[in-house]
Amino acid sequence: MLQMSNVTKRFGDFKALDGLTMAIPKGAVYGLVGPNGAGKSTAIRVLTGVYRPDDGTVTMEGLPIYENPNTKVCMSSIPDDVFFFPSATLEDMRSYYQGIYPGFDDDLFQRLYEVFQLPKKSPIRRFSKGMQKQAAFHLSICTRPDVLVLDEPVDGLDPVMRRQVWSLILSDVAQRNTTVLISSHNLRELEDICDHVGIMDHGKLLLERSLADMQGSIHKLQMVSAQTPELEILHESNSGRLRTLIVRGSAEEIVQKTKLCEPAYFDVLPLSLEEIFIYELGGVNYEVKNIIL
Repeated sequence: MLQMSNVTKRFGDFKALDGLTMAIPKGAVYGLVGPNGAGKSTAIRVLTGVYRPDDGTVTMEGLPIYENPNTKVCMSSIPDDVFFFPSATLEDMRSYYQGIYPGFDDDLFQRLYEVFQLPKKSPIRRFSKGMQKQAAFHLSICTRPDVLVLDEPVDGLDPVMRRQVWSLILSDVAQRNTTVLISSHNLRELEDICDHVGIMDHGKLLLERSLADMQGSIHKLQMVSAQTPELEILHESNSGRLRTLIVRGSAEEIVQKTKLCEPAYFDVLPLSLEEIFIYELGGVNYEVKNIIL
C-alpha cells in the first residue's frame, strides 16, 4: 500500500499540501482528481520522492520513500512534462534505465517497438509531443514497476494510441498486480479504468473511496411533486414542474423516502464521475457560476 499521512508541503508562504492523507491499496488503479491548483502534481512529486514533505509521512509497504533507493527502484513515474537527456535516442535511454532498474525487461522493450513504432536512432527531442509521451511509456512499462505513477498520462496521444496505452497498463495490473496512480482531468476516461478515486481541493483530500461506493452514494432524483423528500440535497434545479435533485444516499433509501411524498412521477438515475466531481466540489463553492456576458 502507498500511504500519505498528514502530509504538508509549503513553498514560501503558500501551503500546497495541507495535512493530506491518502491510502492507495496494492493492485488498485487509483484516480486522483481535483481542480487546477488543488495540489495533485505536488502530491505526486512528494509521493514519488521528488519533494521532501515538510510534515507527515510518505511510505510504500510501510517503508519511507524519500531518499530510499530500495523503494524508489520499485516505482516508475511519467510526469505531465516528460524529460529526456539532450540528444538521447530511445536506445540511449534504454541503457540509462537498465542501469537504474535491475528488473528492466529488455525482451519486452524490443517487443514494444511493434506497438509504438518509434524511431530507434533519432533523438527523442525531435519527436512530437505525442511520440515523446509514447517513448516514456515504452521505457516505464519495461521497468516492470510495482507502482506506476502517471500525471496526465495520455495528454497528446491520439484516440487509438490512448486505447493501446490503457490496454498495456491494465494488462500489467491484471498479470502482476501493479499499483497505478493516475492524475487526470479526463474524468470520463478515468471512469472506465479506475476502481478507486480520491478528490482533492486546496491541498486536502475531500473524498476517497472505491468508484463503486462513490457512484452508489450519490444520485440524481427527478420528480414531479411539491413536497421534498427528507434527503441530503447537494443541488436542485427546475424545468417547469420537473424537479431535478442531486441527493446523497443509496438508491433504495432515495426511492423509499421519495415515495412518502407521493409524487406524480419520479426516477432515480446514477451519476457519472464527472458529475460527482462537480457536485462534491459544489459544497466548497466550486459549482459552475451563471454569469451574463
